[in-house]
Amino acid sequence: MKTNKKRLMRIGFIVIPILLLIAVMVRLKHNKDKTDAHVYQFNKEKEIAVMTDTIKLSDAIYTSEYTGTFEPNKESKVSAEMQGKVIAVYVEAGTVVKKDQPLVQLDNSLLKLQLQSAELQVSALEADVRRYKVLATADAIQAVQLEKAELGLAVAIVQRNILQEQIAKTTIAAPFNGIVTQKLTEIGAFAAPGVPLIQLTDIATLRFTIWVPENRLPIYHVGKTQEIVADVYPNWALNGKIEMVGSKSNTGNSFPIQFSVANTNDMKIKAGMFGKVKTKLQEGKQRIIIPSSSIIDNGSSIDVYLIKEGKAILHTIQVEQQIKNKIIVASGLSEGDVIITGGFINLFDGASVKPL
Repeated sequence: MKTNKKRLMRIGFIVIPILLLIAVMVRLKHNKDKTDAHVYQFNKEKEIAVMTDTIKLSDAIYTSEYTGTFEPNKESKVSAEMQGKVIAVYVEAGTVVKKDQPLVQLDNSLLKLQLQSAELQVSALEADVRRYKVLATADAIQAVQLEKAELGLAVAIVQRNILQEQIAKTTIAAPFNGIVTQKLTEIGAFAAPGVPLIQLTDIATLRFTIWVPENRLPIYHVGKTQEIVADVYPNWALNGKIEMVGSKSNTGNSFPIQFSVANTNDMKIKAGMFGKVKTKLQEGKQRIIIPSSSIIDNGSSIDVYLIKEGKAILHTIQVEQQIKNKIIVASGLSEGDVIITGGFINLFDGASVKPL
């Protein structure tokens, strides 16, 4: 009796865990079936709705935009040609000046005294020459005395002219029309050759330089005009005339193109402002142009989806250039090909597709 009881207990220890395990597995299977019923199952055989475009040849119009900086046509740091103490400064930063207008005055009092002495000497020698001419005519003196007096007068006149030139140079004048952009001296300072006193900038005409790649260089010619727009005034178009096409590239293999630009009457465009040149070029031959949204960049290749016999076929192409949202195709597509341009969700190579 006890033996049977022990046997039944052993069987229970084995059967009960097995029954519990079966119950758990049944429960898990039920939960999985219930979950699967709520999860979307993608049907690879179902047609995928896509947007398409039929390839046509069209004119390739390049629109290139290059950024540059407006620079002054002329800019100079004006200095004195001789030494002297600054006794007057006639301008401030921002002053508009004309050519030859006085900017700075140096002390010339000593030079003026020397000039007075030289003028007295010239007057005296002129009187001597007149007297010697009368005496020489009457043979009262030798001709050599007249020659010495005339030579002395000539030397005195040269010395007077030198002093007049030195006095003129104590007034530092504007070398061209412009705006004072820096005042670098004050009354009481000492001026010397090579020491800047005033920085003068001419922005009535501006220079604008851009850098273009070598494949765009042939479209720029000296004398040709282009529209230039300052970033700060996007609604104003300025006419820029090409003054220089560079003959040497920089390290990035780009070449400088320099424009001459007339400023507005009220000098709205300032040196240092940024601007843009937009250049359009229409080629003589037609090209295949597709929207950039249609390409798939796989890293090692650029692909598009072609539609063939109702299937999406992944196809590699060669790209020549991207211009904003357009791609110019070098090879890989032909006129009449149908490509997919939208509806890429769940799309795969070989998928059945339905054009919208």
